[in-house]
Amino acid sequence: MSKICEICGKKPSFGHNVSHAHNITNRRWNPNLQTVRAVVKGVAKRIKVCTSCLKAGKVTKRVKSSPVVAK
Repeated sequence: MSKICEICGKKPSFGHNVSHAHNITNRRWNPNLQTVRAVVKGVAKRIKVCTSCLKAGKVTKRVKSSPVVAK
């Protein structure tokens, strides 16, 4: 399961935890990814998108059709 945004390609960034005693351990910062049902090339599809792309409006969300009620 990759932690990559399917719109902008944002990936985890890497660095170090540094304690008060200056002990250094590796860590990683993951992007805030959300699974969203979006329209991709005219087809509703589940994609992983970072929240900055969602907020910027780079994703066209799928429109739910209301159920038809026969009377």
